[in-house]
This record gives sequence, C-alpha cells and structure tokens, in this order.
Amino acid sequence: MPLAETVLTAYFTVLLLLSAYGSHRYRLVIAVLRRGEEALRAAERARDAGLPRLETRPPHVLVQLPVFNERYVVERLVESVAALDYPRDRLHVQVLDDSTDDTGEIAERAVAAQRAQGLDIARLHRADRAGFKAGALAAGLEVSTAPFVAIFDADFTPRPDFLRQTLPCLLADERIAMVQARWEHLNREYSALTRIQAILLDGHFIAEHGGRHALDCYFNFNGTAGVWRREAIRDAGGWAGDTLTEDLDLSYRAQLRGWKFLFAPAIGAPSELPVSMNAFKAQQRRWAKGSLQTARKLLPQILASPLPLRVRVEALFHLTGNLAYPLMALLSLLMIPALVVRVHTGLREMALLDLPIFAAATISVVVFYAFSQHRVLGFAGDGGRLGDRIRAIPGTLAVGIGLSISNAAAVLDGMIGRRTPFVRTPKYGVARRTDRWKSKSYRPREILTPAAELLLGTALAAATLWSAANGVLASAPFLLLFSAGYLYVGGRSMAETVGARRGSGPAA
Repeated sequence: MPLAETVLTAYFTVLLLLSAYGSHRYRLVIAVLRRGEEALRAAERARDAGLPRLETRPPHVLVQLPVFNERYVVERLVESVAALDYPRDRLHVQVLDDSTDDTGEIAERAVAAQRAQGLDIARLHRADRAGFKAGALAAGLEVSTAPFVAIFDADFTPRPDFLRQTLPCLLADERIAMVQARWEHLNREYSALTRIQAILLDGHFIAEHGGRHALDCYFNFNGTAGVWRREAIRDAGGWAGDTLTEDLDLSYRAQLRGWKFLFAPAIGAPSELPVSMNAFKAQQRRWAKGSLQTARKLLPQILASPLPLRVRVEALFHLTGNLAYPLMALLSLLMIPALVVRVHTGLREMALLDLPIFAAATISVVVFYAFSQHRVLGFAGDGGRLGDRIRAIPGTLAVGIGLSISNAAAVLDGMIGRRTPFVRTPKYGVARRTDRWKSKSYRPREILTPAAELLLGTALAAATLWSAANGVLASAPFLLLFSAGYLYVGGRSMAETVGARRGSGPAA
C-alpha cells in the first residue's frame, strides 16, 4: 500500500525531527545543572569587581525607551525609569516615540513632569517608522555620546537598583558587550494564559540563556532589560531593521566580532505579560519569523566560520528552533490519516512506536519547564509553589501546540524572505487580577487562523474518540493534547475577535 507507507513514513519522520529538537533541551538543562552555579558566581564576581569604579567614577548612561502607541503604560514606564538609583548628572533618558495616537501627548506630559524634577529626559518623535524599533534606537544613539545604553520596552518597570546591579559587570571587563537580566512578570497570576506565558519565558531565560551561557555559546539580548556597551553596537554594525528580531540579529553580529555576553539570572526586571490571546499570538509570530530571518541572514556565515563546533551546532539549534512549529502543524495534519491507516491495515500495534518518540519530543519539554520553574523559584522576588507551576505545564504544552498554525506561517515567511511590518504587542497596563482590558483599544482581530485552529481541534477531538473506540489507545492521549491546544487557542482568539467586533473596544 504505497499511500499507507507514505503517510506513516512522513508521520514518523516528522516525529523524529521534533524529538531531535526536544532532546536538545536536555543538553541545555544538563549544562545549567553542571555549570550554572559557576556562571552565576561569575556574574556576581564581575559585579563586585566593577562596583568600586561605579562608586568612584560612574559613567554616563543612556536609557532608551522605544514606544509606539502605548497610551496605557508609557507614563508607568517613564516613572519607573525616573526612579532609577543613579547619579542624575550621569543619567540621560530618551523616550523614542513613534506613536500615531495620543500616546505622544501622554508621554510629553510624563517627560515634562520628570524634567521638572531634575531628570535629563527628552522625547524624540519620528514622523515615520523607518526601521521600526531598530530605526528608533539608532536614531536615539545619533544624539547621545553615552558609552553605555540601557533599553526598556514599554511593558517594563525596572527596579531602582537595576543599573547598579548590571553596569558593574560591564565596568569590570571591557570584553563584555551586553548584560541581560531575567524577565519577571507583574501579572503572572492574572489568568491561565499569563501563567502559561510566564512558564514559557522562564524556560527561555533559565534553561536556554542559562544553558548557552554555561556552555560558553552564543545567546541573545532580548530587546529589553539589558545594558549595552555602545562601542560594541557600533563595532557590530549598529541596529538594523531588516529582520523583525533586531535584538537577535545584533546579538549574533556582536558575538561574531568577538564580544562577550553576560546573563545575570539573579537580576530580575518586572514586565507585563500580554493578557489577550491575539496579542500573545502576534508577539509569537514576530519572534518566530524574526528568528528565521536572522538564521537566513547569519547562519551561513556562522556555520562556515572557524568557531568551535559546539558553538556552531548550538547556533543552528537556536536560530532554527522555531522550525518546530511547521513540523508540529504538519504532524497535526498527519495524525488522523496515520491513525486511519493503522486501523484499516491492521497495524494498531504500530501505535506503540509513538510512545518512545513522543517521549523524546514531549517529556523533554516537561523536564525543561519543570527544571526552569524549580530554578526560578530560588531567586528573590519570585514567589509561588513549585507544585502549582508544574501542574500548569501540560496546559503550557497544549498552548505551544495550539500556536503551531499561526507560527508556522510566520516561520515560512521568514524562510522565504517575505517582508512584513513590525507588529507591536499591545499592552493594557494590567498588573492585578482586578484590572480590566476588554474595553480598551489596541485589540487585534483574527478570523481565518482561529477558524483553522478550531476546525483542526474539532477534527482531532473526534479522532481521539475514534481511536479509543477502535482500540488504538496509545494514540488517544496525544490526540487529546493536540485537540485541547487548538481548541483553546482558536476558541479564545475567536471570542476576542467577536468581542471587539461587538464594540467592546476598538481594534488596532
């Protein structure tokens, strides 16, 4: 049966590819277990070594705040940066405002209020968004000579001691180009969606950044909550707007020039998580597409370089990691025909082959996030119970699967070089459970993608029942996980779109 063989071959090939990416997560976790404490102590030693210079000769620092249509959070951002504990005659703040709505007026009032209090702060407004965020950052550097640059996106509220915690690391070693802090979450407990996002981001910082840092491999600035050495930005060629992840692009270019990066997981920077599913999906699409744009731009140079093999291999996994989304989408489409083929050809026992392969692809992810939650709970300022967070991991896996259709399209765009605008992630100033956002503006709408997600989720739910009825019980749990992910992501996206269309807040 050529068709049956083709379906099963494609199905298991995709599973094996996903298991390769999943198994790679073990390498990162093991690296943190073996060398993470040493990397943490190295960051502490660098900070301690640079503190005397910071106390006696504090350098000029430029704080850049890139903003585009952020009426609900721009004032909070300016006020939190104004509270930074750093000598006022050495601190310069730029609100890089490309806004086209009333955010500019709100920002101007906030800037004026802080200027009256003695802060050197200015609002720089561009009439166009040339280069998007990268263009705004580059334009701000043209009117400042400060040797160090801290960057905060609009959804962040840095603590007063942020510069005193990060800057000494740069002062202690002139080879260090950038210090990245760990993101914390103002509204982690707002909803199931924000709890899931927090777990995803904690895994990224603790295991991915921590693992790559421990392995002495390349990792990236996350676009915010970090401090750069200006000379490193210049030496690497400056900010570029030809990808949607200008932070990832510049990070790799700087490290290719020989600069060192430092990850400081003990330093937390609170931020607001998206509370809207459509906003979250827009963010994920931008990150997924941008990573493949960066891979397309830089990976050939990296692989052809004389860098150690471990660095090149890790860069390959890092920059192509989002290929898991089109693979997951393809697997979702293959699951039903593969199930039917087994039943009608008498190959039910082949379902047992799924278990070890799915284990490599999924259990590794569970370990990855459980380890990250255990680790992050050890840092001050991050309260919570490990058991509660581990129980949320299956939901995290389901949502990751549910994003596959949306992100797969973005990944394919990045691979073929299709250019699209930089779509910002809407923020609503939501930090407490009692905060409301559904009547506010900036509400993205989606129809086609949620409809596809709901259709696929429904088909997989039916396949779950059919597999149980036909004795292919080994497939049922995985079908159920996939179905739940698509139904939740698609259903919530569609509900938000319908709510926006009914007038509970204009859409962006």
